[in-house]
Amino acid sequence: MHRAVVIIDVQRVFEDGPHQAFQAAEVIARLNQITQAARQTQTPVFMVQHAATSGPLAYGEPGWAFAHLLTVSPADTVVHKNTADAFHNTTLHAQLQARGITELIVGGIQTDFCVDTSIRRALALGYAISLVSDGHTTLDNTVLSAEQIIAHHNVNLSSISSFGPRVTLVPAAVMATTLAA
Repeated sequence: MHRAVVIIDVQRVFEDGPHQAFQAAEVIARLNQITQAARQTQTPVFMVQHAATSGPLAYGEPGWAFAHLLTVSPADTVVHKNTADAFHNTTLHAQLQARGITELIVGGIQTDFCVDTSIRRALALGYAISLVSDGHTTLDNTVLSAEQIIAHHNVNLSSISSFGPRVTLVPAAVMATTLAA
């Protein structure tokens, strides 16, 4: 098995309240479906957790914790980061390499920031990506709705070819079935 699941920034601040991501509960349920299937087949699961220097994502603040709805197993590997890039100044790349991982199944929150940045970095590092097309979300911004941002990133990320490895869009139900097979 040369793949791993990487779940990015599914934290309480985005679960409800003023920073609630678009369809957060539904997206988290889909991600739980995928991680459950992964764990049953011993596919490694990495939970990436952002820590800011201040605000609701500051280390130890209530919003920093993993979302209440997210199922995190003691067997999962937790990776802490403090930038939009899950690989920058973290152990993620080294841990993936040590396990011979070449493909990442990615989902999470903040499509236009941490999910996008981490996927682009993963491509540059040589990882093929299966992006859970309905397993990432964000918030509206001043120009686009969250729904538009998600659709835009699904198209853009799956169009990148310059790194060699590609991003393949896979719905959560299909990915969970694929992992369970």
